Amino acid sequence: MNEPTVMANAVIYLRVSTKEQAHKGGEAEGYSIPAQRAACERKAASLSAQIVADGEFVDAGESAKTSARPQLQAMLKRLTEGDIQYVIVHKVDRLARNRFDDVTINALIIENGARLVSVSENIDETPSGSLMHGIMSSIAEFYSKNLATEVTKGMIQKLKAGGTVSMVPLGYRNVAHTVGGKVIKTVEVDTERGLLMHWAFEAYATGKYSLNSLVTALESKGLTYPATDKKPERPVRFNQLYKLLNNKYYTGIVTWQGVEYQGNHPRLVSEELFNTVQEVLRRHAVSGERSYRATHYLKGSLICSRCKSRVTYGISSNGQGIQYKYFFCLGRHEKRTDCDLPFMQSHLIEKAINKKYLSESISTKKIATLKTQLLHDLSVYEKTGIKKRTMLEARIKKLESERYRWAEKVMEGAVPDDIAKEKQAGLAKQLKQANKELREHTVSLKTAKKGIDIVCDLAEQSNKLYIDGKPSFRQQLNQVLFDRFEIDAEERGATTPIIYLRRSPAFEALKTARYEGADSLRNVIENEEKRRNRYENYSVFSVIDSLRVPTLVIPRRIELRLPG
Repeated sequence: MNEPTVMANAVIYLRVSTKEQAHKGGEAEGYSIPAQRAACERKAASLSAQIVADGEFVDAGESAKTSARPQLQAMLKRLTEGDIQYVIVHKVDRLARNRFDDVTINALIIENGARLVSVSENIDETPSGSLMHGIMSSIAEFYSKNLATEVTKGMIQKLKAGGTVSMVPLGYRNVAHTVGGKVIKTVEVDTERGLLMHWAFEAYATGKYSLNSLVTALESKGLTYPATDKKPERPVRFNQLYKLLNNKYYTGIVTWQGVEYQGNHPRLVSEELFNTVQEVLRRHAVSGERSYRATHYLKGSLICSRCKSRVTYGISSNGQGIQYKYFFCLGRHEKRTDCDLPFMQSHLIEKAINKKYLSESISTKKIATLKTQLLHDLSVYEKTGIKKRTMLEARIKKLESERYRWAEKVMEGAVPDDIAKEKQAGLAKQLKQANKELREHTVSLKTAKKGIDIVCDLAEQSNKLYIDGKPSFRQQLNQVLFDRFEIDAEERGATTPIIYLRRSPAFEALKTARYEGADSLRNVIENEEKRRNRYENYSVFSVIDSLRVPTLVIPRRIELRLPG
């Protein structure tokens, strides 16, 4: 009587490289998952082996650059049960595409009593089979590295043409058009989301929104990430919005591996608006944009004089429901410092700051003198600025050319990425400064005169405007006139506040200025870069005590409506 044939056990491993191949069932490399499965099943039959019930492992859309693939690891774990004699793959490159992974995976297969079998290659345990295995593994590694090089070349060519090599940020769409049978991939503005993202930049540039409040406003306007195969539509969150507002793609710049390239996609915001948003982000970071539940117009303007931490606002209630409103040092509250600044009632700090404003107003007589001098200097500055504008325009053109030349060097492989990145960062800083100077030199005389009137009126009427103003107006006025208020107490343990003012550079100049006439500002122009104010808008310069200093700066993000 014939003994029943005992069949060997086998598992099969199938893989395609991209999600598109996995979804479509086909691949450019030659075989789909179904085709690989059928070939492996035929190979198992020729070996008189049966594929065990849990013996099919499929990594769909996974690269073989690494062995950290879910189903590959699951297969290797399955082999530890010791009942598998064959591991069947369609080709060696389905399993690994570098020699190290190939040797490691094959050693684990052998260690568990199995043998690797390829449908397409003769890699048995004979010397010639081992040689063939080594050759095919080396070919797979070469193919993988060469493919990566070719992909990089393709990306570089696309970047040279102004293309986008990654998924676009919110407000844009990756689209594909078929022209003459050829698929052309481009970037378009998402009509609805693009408008909302432009609004987000404009709104945040005003300084009236925190990131949290802007997130809420955008959600109410209906801004969402579009649905994908795996995720439904979803609103924009705090961290996501922060990254979006920092993304230069909206200005027409494509960043790849830290190097910037000029893209040909539509711009959603101007470079000027983008830079204003960065300045507001910086100022909010400095002022500690924490969203405590209670709000107050002084939040973000107060600093602890003892430990230099932020001072913020809170409200608590006693058992009878009576509210207690107070300011407190965050360094002490969060135990980051050994500060002992006591909690202070909010109305005492408000009263102390109101009193400080009394001493900050400038007399009508001095304001008239300052305004006359500023207007005189403005007219001289306007006449002498033509030559400077020409020089700045030439400098900007040269810097832009140099910036893109370094991008070209990276594309050509002439310099390492890190060196080009560092050089581009330096050029971008110079370009930002040159554009800022050009804006200051191209401001219209009419606009500048209006700005002089506004600032002088603020300086003259600051006390009245502050006392009579609404909380939102007070907050804006504080941002224009003062960098911060430092809070201390008269003595240790006391709760009566002492306020130290730190004026903004523009207001400090108006408060301390002693003006002298100047018919020529030649020296001022020659030393333009040495004494540049950090605010962005326009500046009017005067000779004060024989030194050129900024005497007027209006932050563009703040719009104040004055009485009358």
